[in-house]
Amino acid sequence: MASEFDLIRQYFTRPTSHTNLGVGDDAALVTVDSGHELAISVDMLVAGTHFLADTDPRQLGWKSLAVNISDMAAMGAEPKWATLAIALPAADEDWIAAFAEGFFACAERFKVDLIGGDTTRGPLCISVQIMGQLPTGQALRRDGAKAGDEIWVSGQLGDAALALNHLLSKYPLTDDELAITLPALLQPQPRVALGLALSNIAHSAIDISDGLLADLGHILNASSLGAELCLDDIPRSVTMQRHLINPSVLNMLLAGGDDYELCFTAPADAHDRILLIAQELGLALSCIGKTRAEPGLLVHDRQGNIIETGASGFDHFRQ
Repeated sequence: MASEFDLIRQYFTRPTSHTNLGVGDDAALVTVDSGHELAISVDMLVAGTHFLADTDPRQLGWKSLAVNISDMAAMGAEPKWATLAIALPAADEDWIAAFAEGFFACAERFKVDLIGGDTTRGPLCISVQIMGQLPTGQALRRDGAKAGDEIWVSGQLGDAALALNHLLSKYPLTDDELAITLPALLQPQPRVALGLALSNIAHSAIDISDGLLADLGHILNASSLGAELCLDDIPRSVTMQRHLINPSVLNMLLAGGDDYELCFTAPADAHDRILLIAQELGLALSCIGKTRAEPGLLVHDRQGNIIETGASGFDHFRQ
């Protein structure tokens, strides 16, 4: 059986492109570009809480890094470096090789160096720390929204929640519908290029991990604002639209989480510039509402009818 250090050397040591010293010493050494500051985030993924224990390890490897890169996108930062700490119940080399393949596929796609980490025996748990850089003072923060800002989201929402609820036997999908929605759950696409493009345009941003209402709520709370959303303008797939008549599916759209799209606010006079960014990136960007000085988050349809959602988003400690 391979030792811990053999596993690290064989599966998690790769050439780096912008690191002074990477895996193999007591600490890594990196240099941030002049005039830039360091952005740092960490996420933990626990089997049975964040993913099913039988999730394909390649897809899990991709997702474990992608959800962290999404935090860099939300800050308008360029992702550069990551560390990986993983607890494994056993040293299954086939599983580890597949996980590493998915992890590094994501790392190469977004030009991230793995610069360190740790392995230990225990229940399956993955913790990734991501570091990036951005020009000093130009971060897209949650507390920057202004009253009257337009609220935008990227991509489509709700497909990941649909797929997860099917896998948990809580909501049935056809095989074709599962094939359409499952990639949103297992292989999220961090919107790094969008985050970089929104610098000096957006007032605030967040990535949608716990659900649209919960994560937009973080922006509103940090900025001491309220908002109105138009349900008809919230982007969703044909599959989501087909099932939306079911109240539980409406909750998946608004609060299901695992979308890893960006939600951001911007002044109304930036509307055309944002549409141009959407065209340049080949990425759907949808204006779904506006912030307001009055507190509270209202959802209505195009006719002005208030939608009672009862949705609050994912909370690890909710009973």
